[in-house]
Amino acid sequence: MSEWKTICAVEDIPLLGARRVQRSKGPQVALFRTRADEVFALLDRCPHKAGPLSQGIVFGAAVACPLHNWTIELSTGCAREPDEGSTPRFSVRVEQGQVMLNLQELETIAIDLEPVKAGPCNRAKAC
Repeated sequence: MSEWKTICAVEDIPLLGARRVQRSKGPQVALFRTRADEVFALLDRCPHKAGPLSQGIVFGAAVACPLHNWTIELSTGCAREPDEGSTPRFSVRVEQGQVMLNLQELETIAIDLEPVKAGPCNRAKAC
């Protein structure tokens, strides 16, 4: 039986926006909320150039990466054609308005990947 970790209330995720979940290892997880109040969780890392998906624009059931405008499907983590690739997705459970993620997935999926590559402090030289 899977263990679930309560992360936040659905209302804590902006409508058509995202909220990041910090993990002890690996890149953060991004929670996305659609206009229909559906909640999805993806690794906060675009498959193209590791851009922060949580900073992208949510539309329909997809998010546009803020770096190069790749469109990623929220339900699968797959890039829309003509782009290729995918980012890991995480199981989400919503009960009584609370968003929960699978604890085993949080502790194991993509923990060996580098964090997102965006912002002034992610350059080769120190900030």
